Amino acid sequence: MSAELRSTFEGSTLVLSIHNPEHRNALDPQMSAAAVEALAATESNPDVRAVIITGEGGVFCAGGNLQRLLANRQQPQSVQAQSVNNLHNWIEAIRTFPKPVIAAVEGAAAGAGFSLALACDLIVAARDAVFVMAYSTVALSPDGGGSWSLAHALPRQLAGELLLLGERIGAERLHALGVVNRLAENGQALAGALKLAERLGQRAPNALASAKELLGDARGNTLSQHLAAERDHIVRNLYHPNGAIGIQAFLNKQTPRYE
Repeated sequence: MSAELRSTFEGSTLVLSIHNPEHRNALDPQMSAAAVEALAATESNPDVRAVIITGEGGVFCAGGNLQRLLANRQQPQSVQAQSVNNLHNWIEAIRTFPKPVIAAVEGAAAGAGFSLALACDLIVAARDAVFVMAYSTVALSPDGGGSWSLAHALPRQLAGELLLLGERIGAERLHALGVVNRLAENGQALAGALKLAERLGQRAPNALASAKELLGDARGNTLSQHLAAERDHIVRNLYHPNGAIGIQAFLNKQTPRYE
């Protein structure tokens, strides 16, 4: 059975499911390209308020297909470079996507699968989910932004433990460290992510897009630059139709219905 990225809609949420049961939902370049295409098509769809990335069959993603990587050694280096570029296009598409992206993790998130989960805005994980940066175990180095994400999320020594030793870390510990947002009972990560997406769908899309952009730019900005960016965003959002809807609903103790 070939690897594919399956897409379904659950209300206002697009669910992208990694399907590659023969290789524990390992990624391939075509899957990454399909994900970028799906996000691009969804960006301008006002009926979609959030995206969930998950894996089918009780596994999130085993990362790269080692058999494919071994075969790539017989090809020019440009072949592997392009494969990594496809993955990185997916990572960047998630980061720049103006709507929330949630990872729903069951089972293992290994290697690039861990990197993919870290690229998402929020992570919901089953209590028994396991995360591992498995690269050094097979004499490789990280891709998918995994080293960047861990360096920003964790103390250097802990990030080093995960990257250098390839140590496994459980969802409960990552939750305690603030990397996993919500824990779910085993088998319920997608259900938990859908509940979170429903809550996000009740908020103004333009305000969420601004918050996501500001978060993404914060570490690269000086305080002065970031204050200017916050000014521009809040002015734009105040004069957006949703600004009036939200304020009036709050003052009138009503539930807002955003455009």
